[in-house]
Amino acid sequence: MRALAHPVRVRLLTRLQLGGPSTATRLAPEVGASPSVTSWHLRHLAEHGLVRDAATAGSGRERWWEASARGFRFQRTSPGGTEAARLLSRVIEETEGDVVGDWHREVEPRLDPEWLAVSGRSSTRVLVTVEEAQAFEAAVEQLLAPYVLRKDDPSSAPPGVRMVRLLRHTLPDAAPGDD
Repeated sequence: MRALAHPVRVRLLTRLQLGGPSTATRLAPEVGASPSVTSWHLRHLAEHGLVRDAATAGSGRERWWEASARGFRFQRTSPGGTEAARLLSRVIEETEGDVVGDWHREVEPRLDPEWLAVSGRSSTRVLVTVEEAQAFEAAVEQLLAPYVLRKDDPSSAPPGVRMVRLLRHTLPDAAPGDD
């Protein structure tokens, strides 16, 4: 979590996950840092296994990087994890900006009716145990896996696919009597 708790590193990882392999020089203007600072942050991400050298052939002077995974998920269970997770959440939210508002302003007006019909928001409250909430999380991850893996080989996807962003927050209530 601490490896990502910097806006430049979040932007780098997001850009590599969405756009594929790139170099520090190409990424620098997109993440708001100089090429040398971008390179330093990429090496830091690599130390934590979040990015790696890409198989892309460049000139002898270019180092190409790629994301090691298609996304990331963090949990608040390690020692000190609660505060680190809180900081990381803030950095990600600040870096991403107003994702929903931007979508409403920039994308929604241009959507075809069939895509507009599958967009939306839901807010559901459920009464579950910790074990049931964990099972729910695992089931959602399993359900999404084939669609996430499709990004590795888009040519195998059926016609008409689009990238769809799913934002989901799991927000347990405080225990009764907690202040």
